[in-house]
Amino acid sequence: MAKHRILVVDDELSMREFLQILLERAGYLVEVAGSGEEALGKIDKCWPDLVLSDLNMPGMNGIELLNEVKTRAARDEVDVEVILVTAYGSTRTAVQAMQDGAANYVLKPFNNDELRHVVRRALVRRQLEAENLRLRAELQDRYHYENLIGSSSAMQRVYELIGRVKDTRINCLIVGESGTGKEVVARAMHFSGNRSSFPFIPINCGAIPESLVESELFGHKKGSFTGAVRDKTGLIEASEGGTLFLDEVSALPAAAQVKLLRAIQERKVTPVGAVEEVEVNMRLIAAANVDLEAAIQEGTFREDLYYRLNVVQIELPPLRERAGDLPELVRHFVRQYAETYDQEGLRVSPDALRALQAWDYPGNVRELQNVVERAVALCRDGVVLPEDLPDRLVEGGRPALQLSTEEIPEEGLNLDSVLSQTERQWLVAALEQAGGNKTRAAQLLKMSFRSFRYRLSKFGLDTMPG
Repeated sequence: MAKHRILVVDDELSMREFLQILLERAGYLVEVAGSGEEALGKIDKCWPDLVLSDLNMPGMNGIELLNEVKTRAARDEVDVEVILVTAYGSTRTAVQAMQDGAANYVLKPFNNDELRHVVRRALVRRQLEAENLRLRAELQDRYHYENLIGSSSAMQRVYELIGRVKDTRINCLIVGESGTGKEVVARAMHFSGNRSSFPFIPINCGAIPESLVESELFGHKKGSFTGAVRDKTGLIEASEGGTLFLDEVSALPAAAQVKLLRAIQERKVTPVGAVEEVEVNMRLIAAANVDLEAAIQEGTFREDLYYRLNVVQIELPPLRERAGDLPELVRHFVRQYAETYDQEGLRVSPDALRALQAWDYPGNVRELQNVVERAVALCRDGVVLPEDLPDRLVEGGRPALQLSTEEIPEEGLNLDSVLSQTERQWLVAALEQAGGNKTRAAQLLKMSFRSFRYRLSKFGLDTMPG
């Protein structure tokens, strides 16, 4: 690990030499300067990690040097800590130094161990802040909506909506089957918008015991119920300035629905056992994989809350309706897991890709992701083969027209789903046999080119590569 660089600035030669020896013995690279002006000249050549400066110097004093260092650091987009040292300290000077951006303030005569501790703490804080910035940038890049996978017309509509609402405070409801990527979209909305530097708090409403829902969402005061041994900040309040994502919102109990409605309307929450309300500024995104309108009719979900949540609705299509995105998704997950399982340069054989494309994916993108991870972990010689895939894909992925009436399961089947799966599989098969030539594929299926093109669009196959 590279050593930290420290610039010591003091007009007294003996103090400069003493601090240089002390800090070099502590493992730092140390440069010295006899004035603020000389220090700025050294900074122009190479930025240190920390400046340790005397406060009272002829010419440019420590406060002036601090301000100039911070100005130049902002210009050059670097992070540098400044600690001021003086024998003439006062509360007013210390306050001014901290307000101007000093990491700390040390009085002479100082204890050597104390000085080393102050320096070490400032550099650790600098490292943590840099790591936080890096992680935040990584999250923004990872979840930026332009990095969502898929170019089908159905996904293009999703991207357009995200782009229109990402910088607003408007409430959004994301709907779609389980596994379609609702939380991924919620994260993309947050990290590509103007709230990205604030918290993103995801909550799975169905995973919280009913007795704890209100405490988790709204917080509680010490002693408000058995086991409340200290005050607890609720997740709504914890999302201040950022985004609160309520997954499986239909699972909220009735009492929590009432309090959530008030929180949305008033932008205030009342912790359990509290009297005073707490103002909150957060953006709310909810998600559901059930029909909330049907839940309203059944009396399990409040109609007024539904309309508060459903200001803008983003509907995620199931994977079977955007099959043209599947090769792109497969490539994405192969790259992701090839790195995880040390399988760089991994590729998918044509037979394996055909088997992947023929499956209906009732678990949607999440199921595909799990299938690809399994295949990457099991494959050998740098190629994913059909035998690396689950048996259900290899054996059950054939066109459903081969299913005889004798094979109907006892619990029954969804005929519309089977017919849709069959139609999509034959469209894919025709395109593959025709080498991507849509005119030839339409002829193989005895239909007009116009009808064939309509069916491709219907199943999201219009962008499928030939």
